[in-house]
Amino acid sequence: MSSSAPAIATPEEIGKYEPVIGLEVHVQLNTRTKIFCGCPTGFGAPPNTNVCPVCLGLPGALPVLNRRAVEMAIQAALATHCRVNEFSRFARKNYFYPDLPKGYQISQYDQPLAEHGWLDAEVDGAKKRIGITRIHLEDDAGKSIHDGFKDSDRFTYVDLNRSGTPLIEIVSEPDIRSSDQAYAYLTELKQIMQYVGVSECDMEKGQLRCDANVSVRLKGAEKFGTKAEVKNLNSFRFAKMALDYEVARQVAVIESGGRVEQETRLYNVATGETVGMRSKEHAHDYRYFPEPDLVPLRVSDAWLEEIRSSMPKLPSEKREEFLGKGLSDYQVLVVTASRRWSEHYEKAAAISGDFIGTANFVTSELMGMPDALDRITPEGTGTLVRKIKEGEISGKMAKHILEKMYETGESPDQIIDSEGLRQISDTGALEKIVDEVIAQSPKQVEQYKSGKTGVIGYLVGQVMKASKGQANPAAVNELLKAKLG
Repeated sequence: MSSSAPAIATPEEIGKYEPVIGLEVHVQLNTRTKIFCGCPTGFGAPPNTNVCPVCLGLPGALPVLNRRAVEMAIQAALATHCRVNEFSRFARKNYFYPDLPKGYQISQYDQPLAEHGWLDAEVDGAKKRIGITRIHLEDDAGKSIHDGFKDSDRFTYVDLNRSGTPLIEIVSEPDIRSSDQAYAYLTELKQIMQYVGVSECDMEKGQLRCDANVSVRLKGAEKFGTKAEVKNLNSFRFAKMALDYEVARQVAVIESGGRVEQETRLYNVATGETVGMRSKEHAHDYRYFPEPDLVPLRVSDAWLEEIRSSMPKLPSEKREEFLGKGLSDYQVLVVTASRRWSEHYEKAAAISGDFIGTANFVTSELMGMPDALDRITPEGTGTLVRKIKEGEISGKMAKHILEKMYETGESPDQIIDSEGLRQISDTGALEKIVDEVIAQSPKQVEQYKSGKTGVIGYLVGQVMKASKGQANPAAVNELLKAKLG
């Protein structure tokens, strides 16, 4: 019976079933050269210019494994708690595609680089541990570019610049039970890859791509249902939408008496539906066999420990560390959003000596500035927060100084000195201004003395105005209270 459903299932019908989801994530490694040749991997070069006989698949060209790609793959494995295998082997995965000039992909099959890992994804405050089956290395195919809509005007162009770019494929266990969990898993995985530095994970450049294996089963059942693969999900939002649709489609098929077919499907962003692409291949369809031009890969204990010792702290470790310093959950999420933000915050807080004050400043001021990390240094942020804390400048002054830093690239001290912005805290200097304001505000002074103490805010404002915003508000408050009795 066809796998197409007469209609999408109702919420009540969907509620009877449990989704079973596994994700295959391809991550492009941030190496300067390709995995089996010396061609550059830079994005945006003119088509078919970053190529050579190896990545063009010309007869007689031999691959040579990129050591740095292996190191990055090991870093990704360690960051996801995988066991790195001492011995792994490359294999040929045979299939034809216009942008795969060799006619096969060099990948790893039965002996991958790493296995048996996990990561924790958090949804609505609850952590879900999702297993990782394996991580293996492979080379990427080129890119097909389709142009035109009418048959007579339709052309396909092939750009082989991407052919041979190093990838890791991270295959999860079928542990995911909702689209929200899938979204959280992808978000955490992307953040980990960025923190470790193995990939920028820019989905618009194809540096992170996702396929999903989806099936449904009645709640309480142990046996998995027949799965369909949804390929080439190029954003986390679309991945979530595609999973929700595919679950509803499969439930509708079963509820209408049909049978879900094992197949490969694509998500149509315009319609919000998944559509059949081809029947699902099996491993034997690819005719895997060991790659004859590459020796097995061996990872020594010494090499593994060298890589392990150079690993940075992971996002989860940073979150725990910053929570321990008193930051709120929101602040922690903001300052650990990327490794750059985390490092900026940490360096700035070390300079200011105020972890919470720095977090407040970063989340309220810096985060709203485009390209803030390219224009504001951690030293500048930390110095500003320290000067606020020590009473040298006010919060209002700090905002003005920050804007000038953003525009000019100057340090806080340079701007403070050039604009004469140092806060007046000296009692003698302030006393003269306070006396003048009291003399000019007899009505407010009388109100204060008659018990309307809230009027002191007006008097403080007048002193700040007279001092061009440079008076220390706390010191002004104390002086006014002392003089007004």
